[in-house]
Amino acid sequence: MGRVHPKKNLGQHFLKDTAIARKIADSLTGAGYSTVLEIGPGMGILTGYLLERGFSDFRVIEIDNESVHYIKEHFPELNNVITGDFLSMDIDKFFVEKMAIIGNFPYNISTQIFFKVLKHREKVVEITGMLQKEVAERICAGPGSKTYGILSVLLQAFYKTEYLFTVPEHVFSPPPKVKSGVIRLIRNDVKNLDCDETLFFRVVKACFNQRRKTLRNSVRAAFDLKRDDYPEFGLRPEQLSVDQFVQLTRWIDENRIKSE
Repeated sequence: MGRVHPKKNLGQHFLKDTAIARKIADSLTGAGYSTVLEIGPGMGILTGYLLERGFSDFRVIEIDNESVHYIKEHFPELNNVITGDFLSMDIDKFFVEKMAIIGNFPYNISTQIFFKVLKHREKVVEITGMLQKEVAERICAGPGSKTYGILSVLLQAFYKTEYLFTVPEHVFSPPPKVKSGVIRLIRNDVKNLDCDETLFFRVVKACFNQRRKTLRNSVRAAFDLKRDDYPEFGLRPEQLSVDQFVQLTRWIDENRIKSE
């Protein structure tokens, strides 16, 4: 078993099962990158196995000073320990090459981590992480699922998402009240969506913000339209694939009153 972290704040539950830690570290494919960033290493239960992988540029970022001290003391071969908050990090300043991100993500910021990855999708070509099972399932859910939502559509537009395995509560300290899930996202071949991407993000969010309503109601509430005859207006947002959201965005772009 791994060491237990003395601090229990920052919204984080620290993994103590070394077999699971190795399995998570081994989930990185290593394809198309040699730079890896671990978010929130804590006491380094993943860090040791990631060092064994032999990535030529391996770095960690940790917001907790006690953890930073521990990592530097126990992993002297790790030269790149960044003290700071990943959500405030300037990825383009720190990283030049294509990269992967991995971590046991704190539950309270996991969604924000993935939204940040989206903004840097041309640089972050792979991300493997452990997060709350409910959020992990939502990211990987397909059309028709009750958990399919904003994060599912936006991430799946640019990444292949895979739910790898479930992690039980008792392998953490302190144990969370819910199970965790490990997922892997690999950048797909989509360079640009076949629509206005800024509008695409707006459309997806507008539709799922009123997910119980039909597309007609949610779209009309968010945009001033010249027409009201989109053929899929009778559907609800969870019924649309990524490609259908792209088509809907193009139709809205062509038929909205531009002064809105």
